[in-house]
Amino acid sequence: MSRYLGDRAIVLGGGMAGLLAARVLADRYPRVLVLDRDALAGTADARRGVPQGRHAHALLARGQQILEQLFPGLLAELTASGVLSCDLAGNLRWYFHGRPLRQAQSGLLSVSATRPELEAHVRTRVAALPGVELRERTVIHGIAGDGGRITGVRVSAADSEAEPETLRADLVVDATGRGSRAPAWLADLGYARPPEEKVKIDLAYTTRLFKLASDPYGTDLSINSVASPANPRGAFFAKLNDQVAMLSLTGMLGDHPPRDDEGFLDFAKSLSAPEIYETVKDSAPVDDAVTFRVPASVRRRYDRLSRFPEGFLVIGDAVCSFNPVYGQGMTVAAMEALALSEHLRAGPPRPLAYFRELVPIVDVPWEISASGDLAFPGVSGKRTLKTRVGNAYIAKLHAAAHSDSRFTEAFFRVAGLVDPPQALMRPRLVAAVLRAARRAKD
Repeated sequence: MSRYLGDRAIVLGGGMAGLLAARVLADRYPRVLVLDRDALAGTADARRGVPQGRHAHALLARGQQILEQLFPGLLAELTASGVLSCDLAGNLRWYFHGRPLRQAQSGLLSVSATRPELEAHVRTRVAALPGVELRERTVIHGIAGDGGRITGVRVSAADSEAEPETLRADLVVDATGRGSRAPAWLADLGYARPPEEKVKIDLAYTTRLFKLASDPYGTDLSINSVASPANPRGAFFAKLNDQVAMLSLTGMLGDHPPRDDEGFLDFAKSLSAPEIYETVKDSAPVDDAVTFRVPASVRRRYDRLSRFPEGFLVIGDAVCSFNPVYGQGMTVAAMEALALSEHLRAGPPRPLAYFRELVPIVDVPWEISASGDLAFPGVSGKRTLKTRVGNAYIAKLHAAAHSDSRFTEAFFRVAGLVDPPQALMRPRLVAAVLRAARRAKD
């Protein structure tokens, strides 16, 4: 019996979710075509279609594990090219609630690559797969259907005025990100739009590169000042190489970091991590500041639909786009790619079954990010008893982690999507957290 499920699969979008989808589809389709509007080949720069690409990104521990599984030797390849990596809880300096957590060697890796760097390495690996073609500068006009099945994609060259052509496919996978038009495409074909869950955050990143005049890191690779209700301003200050560092300032609920020199530095001065301002005030900017806005986190509940066309799937941010400060997007896309791989082992894709299989993958990071955002009084949303109790407990856990590294490790095993949230509720850990909280209060 052939391992192939059809002749050709088409992936819409050449970002991380699309590349990871193409990687697993190549095991089940002899031809895989990846379409993207941007120029892709030979570039490690931020792309227009990935506006968040110029800002700080995180590949969580679980994401790093999956990428190494899908692309053996990728970490060594990144290291050889000059990309730095370190322990997630041991060599990143984290500030929560205004104080640094006690660091711990957790065995969980953090890769200090920019989004364009990481994407370029993964894209090279995917493009080298037999049967995979990356077609750049291609405009996607929509999907084409026949009865209850999607049979292709309508496209045109980005610089062409010709009528769109239809590319035939046995499977089309939408990986076009938070701006996905899949709900509108479905409506045009007579299907219901997926229900949406939203958490309005009105977040903005403002990012700038600096040539450092001094080294605030020591053995650390990043200094991360996490926003809290007491100080809703945050930052990710990542060491890159050649004495260059990336500073991404974050502000929620309309308190957006300015792009002008004075405003940028004033915002940095207000952070909980004083060494960030002390470093950049004497360092030379390498580029102009850029801003990226995220109005809301959005989860599209395709799993709740009763009808869905055959031959069409959705993956990555097109399913759920998270508040980016939690760094979950690429890792969740990697987890979904593994789920897609496992789904196709059983035979041709069954869309509604596939979307139900994504639910437990998305549930955990969605709960982490939505609950974390609802800790801010200005964020609107339903605060259930579970949310209120959970946020109160996590605050106590962070307080305990200021002086005891075992709590830091436990927290980042969950935040890194390696351990389930229930790991933080083990009786012995809860008892230790509550004891630490009582001692701090006394």
